[in-house]
Amino acid sequence: MAAYVIVQIEVTDPEAFAVYRAQVPPTIEPYGGEYVVRGGDQDVLEGDWPHPRTVILKFPSMDQAKAWHASAAYEGPKALRQSAATANMIVVEGL
Repeated sequence: MAAYVIVQIEVTDPEAFAVYRAQVPPTIEPYGGEYVVRGGDQDVLEGDWPHPRTVILKFPSMDQAKAWHASAAYEGPKALRQSAATANMIVVEGL
């Protein structure tokens, strides 16, 4: 069953975040990941959405998504993202 990593992001260091964005795609490919949403305009229709940027990644399974997030390949980019932005991240099973 597909799984989706949904991330709300507020970039605090645009230059470092640009480096992060360039580093991530090769880390998701080995896990079957692909971008569904990568930023773009958004409007909050209901409730609170604390960060102005949203990213959604699709993986073949919850296990693949978690393996990517915990991978050595993503370790460096993850640390860079954490220093260049604040974020909320979840993984959820799809249909």
